[in-house]
Amino acid sequence: MIGIIGLGNMGTPLLKGAVEVFGKENVSCYDKATSVGERLSQEYGVTLARNEHDLAERCDTILLAVKPQVYDIVINAIAGAVIDATSKKTIISIAPGISTDHLLKSFDNKANIVRLMPNTPAKVNEGMTAVCFGAGFNGNKDDIFRLLDTIGTYAELPESLMNAATVASGSSPAFVYMFIEAMADAVVKYGIPRPVAYKMVAQMVVGSAKMVLETGEHPGKLKDDVCSPGGTTICGVAALEENGFRNAVIKACDAVYEKGASMKK
Repeated sequence: MIGIIGLGNMGTPLLKGAVEVFGKENVSCYDKATSVGERLSQEYGVTLARNEHDLAERCDTILLAVKPQVYDIVINAIAGAVIDATSKKTIISIAPGISTDHLLKSFDNKANIVRLMPNTPAKVNEGMTAVCFGAGFNGNKDDIFRLLDTIGTYAELPESLMNAATVASGSSPAFVYMFIEAMADAVVKYGIPRPVAYKMVAQMVVGSAKMVLETGEHPGKLKDDVCSPGGTTICGVAALEENGFRNAVIKACDAVYEKGASMKK
């Protein structure tokens, strides 16, 4: 049985995916907000645990979808059930900065550890998740991959690159949303109604991303294909460069990476 602790932006799509992969009879959940846990357990037909320890006792795989600042509290609540179990349990963490080594030590090296860095587009099954496995992992990787397939796609990385994964996909949807908002503000200024502006700009982002993924072309080449000599697009590109567009993006990524590194334990 798989159990999910924390039913927020990431825990909920993973709960839905777990039901799809393992069946509702093999899924348990818990959230400190009682009303949330009750609502989602009824919606998906899964078992609602009384508390974190109860969930850890009944489940072979435990997914921690809680904020980093409460991880130690949750780990302390479930450690006894994990350490004293007759068979090795699997712990899945989605917290940035918390290493597999830290989690292994928290469970006296008596658990299989998986670390994920998902993102919020998982809510529409278009997530990008980075995954790494702790030392000595001997659980079922295929089950983990099947779960991640339900919320989008995934890439297995060494742990040394997990902070970089936070930059690449974990935090960066916020930057894309800011870009969409700014583009929409611009075209609203020119007279396009705001709902239409959001739809047009968002679909442009979707289509552009699919061009990168499906054509295999370098993004610079795809950019060049849009830039006719003396045309409108190259003037816009020049204005972005003049105003430090690339540098601003890189600096934002540096800030994310440095914050993730400072959270490391």
